[in-house]
Amino acid sequence: MFTMRRNSATGWKKALTNILEELTQQQFKKMLECLEKIPKSVKTTRSRECMAQTIIEHYGEDGSVTEIENAMEEIPRRDDKVQDLLRPFVEKHERSATGAPAGKDARSSAGQANRKRQRGPQPKMDSGGPMKAKKKKTEKKATSPPRPSAALQKTLTPDLRETIRDLKVSGQLSQKLLAVKVVHKSDLHQYQVKNKNKEIKTCFYLGVADETDAIKVQVYGQERYPAIQEGHFYTFRDVLMDRREKVVKVTQKTKVSKTGSLDVPKNVELEAGKLIFSPVYTVRKVQTFPDRKEVSVEGTVKEIGAINSMLMKAKRMKKDKQDFELEDGTGSITISLWGEDTRHLGGISVGDVVRVNNLKTNLFKGTVSLNSTDSTRTTKVQSAAVQNVTIRILGICKFDRSYTELEAEINKQMKTLKVASPLLAEGVGLRLGDDFEDKLLQKVPFPAEAQIQGNEIKQLKAQA
Repeated sequence: MFTMRRNSATGWKKALTNILEELTQQQFKKMLECLEKIPKSVKTTRSRECMAQTIIEHYGEDGSVTEIENAMEEIPRRDDKVQDLLRPFVEKHERSATGAPAGKDARSSAGQANRKRQRGPQPKMDSGGPMKAKKKKTEKKATSPPRPSAALQKTLTPDLRETIRDLKVSGQLSQKLLAVKVVHKSDLHQYQVKNKNKEIKTCFYLGVADETDAIKVQVYGQERYPAIQEGHFYTFRDVLMDRREKVVKVTQKTKVSKTGSLDVPKNVELEAGKLIFSPVYTVRKVQTFPDRKEVSVEGTVKEIGAINSMLMKAKRMKKDKQDFELEDGTGSITISLWGEDTRHLGGISVGDVVRVNNLKTNLFKGTVSLNSTDSTRTTKVQSAAVQNVTIRILGICKFDRSYTELEAEINKQMKTLKVASPLLAEGVGLRLGDDFEDKLLQKVPFPAEAQIQGNEIKQLKAQA
């Protein structure tokens, strides 16, 4: 029994080592972020070759299988290179957890688990790692075709329903229904009709998926915008299909109705999201692009500027503009939000990790920056860490009864910090009256103990 267990552990360690070798540096770093039990000091000092043993030591054999399976979903690496190495150990762990016997019954249980994980097509992925010589597989495992949920399957038989995969091949629905999950919905867009009157009309886009594939949907008009919600399931009938662009078009004649849920694989949902959002690039890559290329970026907010009113010469009107600086490890870049897009930074602080989708490059005098568009969307990925530090308050940038901006020194670096004025008054032992600013200036400069998140002071106590 001991020998079998030792052989199993050795086999998992070898497979895990091979999995780690398949990851790019960025994917390896992201995987380590998922493994919270391993101390940061260990993550940064251990080599990739030693990391397999480290992971097993911290999580155990079964626990490490589960953690790596979850990490590969998060990265994501759902391609065959990684999953073929991981799958046998996941299936073994599932058999152990459910008490399934070995032999024929175990293989049957494993096959069922495998089919559950393999609903829908696995999109081709570029592993980003070095090419390795491997034996070519002459045969592919046969998998059952994906199926809708049992409740929906009873009503939507093949003669009534067309899957997205089949629609892309045939190019037409006829009178069949297209049943989908709305994964992402864009903002409203305006476009100009190519006719004598050059009318301006409205549309919006959907990234939708079923159990077989994902496709982009263009919905004309704005009447349906409030009714169609992300995460909900719908059927479409009488749509148009643009075979060249592979876009489904929903018109006034299209019948739209809510429906039951579908079992949509996670990897297909991710593909649906890419149909609405422009690809995410590193800052270094963005800085090589020409003018007006659509991109998305993800990184840490390093600085947030004030909102300024800019005179737009072309339209002879003023428009609000707010700049912020984003850094992702490969470089930093300025992002300019225009007009209503300045609201995107509400609730965002310096130090937060954000993803900003659907920006356009702006190339000026050899320097690339990014501008917001009508479809820009900002999502907070991770909040800034809370720090307990000693600060030295050196000046007041701006003051009103709600918020105060302070110029402060932290670890020999200058920073502008924001604090609620009532909290500041309590922290320095003053009454928040008409003469508060003058009395505070009499104390400046002074040290204080502060709890800071990003550029905002959450707690403050002036030192005696």
